[in-house]
This record gives sequence, structure tokens and C-alpha cells, in this order.
Amino acid sequence: MDSEQAGRLRAEMVERQLRGRGIADERVLAVMAQVPRERFVPAGSLGQAYLDGALPIASGQTISQPYMVAHMTELLEVRPGMRVLEVGTGSGYSAAVLAGLGAGVISVERHPELAEAARSRLAGLGLGAAVRVVVGDGSLGRPADAPFDGIVVTAAAPRIPAALVAQLADGGRLVVPVGMKGRQELMLVVRHGDRFEQSECGPCIFVPLIGEGGFAEPAAGSRYGRLRRWFGRSHL
Repeated sequence: MDSEQAGRLRAEMVERQLRGRGIADERVLAVMAQVPRERFVPAGSLGQAYLDGALPIASGQTISQPYMVAHMTELLEVRPGMRVLEVGTGSGYSAAVLAGLGAGVISVERHPELAEAARSRLAGLGLGAAVRVVVGDGSLGRPADAPFDGIVVTAAAPRIPAALVAQLADGGRLVVPVGMKGRQELMLVVRHGDRFEQSECGPCIFVPLIGEGGFAEPAAGSRYGRLRRWFGRSHL
């Protein structure tokens, strides 16, 4: 895929999949028209980089559907200078979008091989200083680096993780898919002092959040483990 073709496909993605489906933040649309999604998908999936759906990556994970990345980013209301925690680096694509909007991002990934690959991609795009990728249990957040103006979770939790709520700054926003396998609800939590406002923001399907604040690691060969490859697709 050459740069001209990729640019044309990005423009079509923005108009049809994002703007056409209700994404209204022009800054989000502009950044997603610039970030080269083809740099974040496996070599064998380059021709599918701009399709309207999630794609599998290494370690049984996915790169989320473009619409879902835009929707979650729009809900965060990212502004330059914000400190954002991302739980689940994956390929690094969502982190690149957040950094493109001017956020300083700490991204936590539980799979070391994904974290290393994402660091390399982000550095290659000149975003290494804006995004710090660390390996760990993202369901517990990063207490030493808190509070955060925004927290986005790119995997589904069985409930809103209490540790992440506690790490929100006053006025901070948490976006997280919540629910069991097969279907979840995208939740927005906004902190107002000691009060936390929750909103439901639409159905979705993501890979499970594994960790102390999420799901237990599925047993090897279990039906749940086999089904994980089908998670990550929005049904909006």
C-alpha cells in the first residue's frame, strides 16, 4: 500500500465510518485522517487496515475498529496537555491518536512482545516522547503516576475497575467497556470532586481485560480462551 492509496483510504474511512456515523469532534476526525493505521496492522492485513472492523494482532489481541477508537477518544474530550492513561496498548494505534491530539500518554500492556512492538512503531512516527509504554497489570492503573485527566481501557472489564476510578483527577473522564463475554456496554465515568457520574455510551465487544481488576487468565484450551479471538468488534 503506497502513501497515496493509504491517504485516500483514510479520508474515506473518516467520512464514511466516522463522520457518517456521528463522530463530530473535528480534532478527532483530523487526527484520524493523519495517523497511518496501516503501520499498526500485521503485514498480512495491510489490505484490510481501513475496513470497518477490528483486526487480529499478535498475542490473541485486536486493533479496534476505527469507529470505536474515534468514539472512545471523543468521549475522553482530549485536549493538549492532558495526562491520559491507556490500559491495553495493543498495536499502539489508539495511543498514537491520543498523542496526535496533544495528550501525554502512559500506556500499559500486559504482553511484553506487544509493548516492545508498539514502542518501535510509535518511535518510528516520532511519538516516542509523547507515549510511554510500560508492561504491567493495567487493571490496577498506575498509582505512582496518578491522577489522570483521562483514562481509556481498550479491553472489557466485568465491572468498572475501582482502582482506575480512584486515579481520576477532578473533572477527569474514564472510558471503559463493561460486561461479560459476547457483549458489553461502553461506560463513561466523570469525576466531580467526590461524586462520580456514570453514563452508558453504547454496546460493544472487546477482548477481556485480564488482571486483578478484570478477568482471571482463562485456562489454556478453554472455550472462553478460544472465543477471545472474536472479541473486539463493535456492533454499532
